[in-house]
Amino acid sequence: MRTRPYPAWISRLFILLVAALTFTGFMQMPLAKRYALTTLPGMAWTGDFFLVHKIHYVLGACLLFLVALVAANWLKAWRNRLALTGLGLARVVVVAGLVVSGLLRVYRNLPGVTLDPAWILTIEWTHLTLVMVLGVLALVALIRKSSAYAVRK
Repeated sequence: MRTRPYPAWISRLFILLVAALTFTGFMQMPLAKRYALTTLPGMAWTGDFFLVHKIHYVLGACLLFLVALVAANWLKAWRNRLALTGLGLARVVVVAGLVVSGLLRVYRNLPGVTLDPAWILTIEWTHLTLVMVLGVLALVALIRKSSAYAVRK
């Protein structure tokens, strides 16, 4: 395994957060009860929409913190030492889109906020599509054995 030019815990935390966010995101749809996931020991919580929704928000806040930390490090020191790979740039754009669409979803869920149904569908489908695109990009990076977002200049 090659050593990365940035701390490994960042990659591990990112993967863990994205996996957990993907799981909780899909569990907000009625998939858990439909496919009897709630009947498995220890998985009954997946059928509680409001609990899963709150967990998704907490995980989203953790992802925002990690993205802000990486962005600050990039602007402060890494951009002089590192260069984004092609797949890294594509994934950065997709993650940025997920952050924006996720924040729009949070805004939409605030009390007293009413949006046009077409905007709501656009936000929802954009968010879901970007999750799928991130998964495809991760799979491509894994197959090509080039999962690093950045390399040394």
